[in-house]
Amino acid sequence: MKLLPLSNRRRHMIAVAAALCAGPLLHTTVHAQDQWPSKPIRLIVPFTPGGVTDTSGRLIAENLGKRLGQQVVVDNKPGASGNIGTALAKAAPAAGYTLVLGFDGTMVINPHVFSKLPFDTVKDFTPVGKIGDATLILVANPDVPVKGLADVIALSKSRPGGLSFGTSGTGGTPHIAGELLKLRTGANLTHVPYKGGGQAMTDVLGGTIPLVYTAVAGAHGHVKSGKLKALAVSSAQRTSALPDVPTFVESGVPDFVVNSWVGLLAPAGTPSAVVTRLNTELNAVLNDATVREKLRVMGIEPAPGTPEQYRDEIRRDLDRYGAVVKSAGISVD
Repeated sequence: MKLLPLSNRRRHMIAVAAALCAGPLLHTTVHAQDQWPSKPIRLIVPFTPGGVTDTSGRLIAENLGKRLGQQVVVDNKPGASGNIGTALAKAAPAAGYTLVLGFDGTMVINPHVFSKLPFDTVKDFTPVGKIGDATLILVANPDVPVKGLADVIALSKSRPGGLSFGTSGTGGTPHIAGELLKLRTGANLTHVPYKGGGQAMTDVLGGTIPLVYTAVAGAHGHVKSGKLKALAVSSAQRTSALPDVPTFVESGVPDFVVNSWVGLLAPAGTPSAVVTRLNTELNAVLNDATVREKLRVMGIEPAPGTPEQYRDEIRRDLDRYGAVVKSAGISVD
């Protein structure tokens, strides 16, 4: 047998030794990915417990955990309009064991209304999938002399002070929707921010303010009882919750579709195989009839899809809401 030159033999021995050492490590890495998830998953909800966003997250967490065979634990980290909890998710290891509940207000509006943000929506997160859309609605106190959206626009232009509309706060999706309506129609509307949707609803019911822009879920009961007058919903199609209420498009405002969405994201760098598995199981949960009905009761229309579709929507909304915020001069700090 012909022996290799000494230098070649040394290189050969080093290569063999490296392969023997790397083999177990490679096997362990592949095995670890095959076994994902091997422990509970943390879902950061960057809001206080009890709201619609939190409730939808808990519903998804419970059912996603059943499909994955590991508990998905909801961890509420509220503060700074969702920025605190979202930043914590950004800083977590990208191993598939930390997710964040993404809300459009936090992910695509906050980057424009806060001068400094502790995360970059596009660079710091990997979209897993959208959960669904919460339809928004414009409602009026019954004493306001309007029958539909066209009357609101005309009345606002006829009054020197215009009409005021309340929302759950500055920079939220309802506020952005109201500003977009002003830009599209020339309506003379003045925003009145509240520290939550509950007080805004109390004031419109009492006649303190004429209009409120809010989620359908928050106004549904009052519209059904006749205590509020529904003017238009901002979804592409009429909502099944209030099928007699026209959309803004039907009411004469072309391409006016503004939904408040919620979805799941993971820290950037999360393995693609993990993201694919999460997306597959999330879509299975969203296609479950019981889950779909529970989400609809919350005012959320389930929207299963791919991570790529969710990513594209995030980027589109970042662009269009940025234009509205700049035009309206909206800032929260």
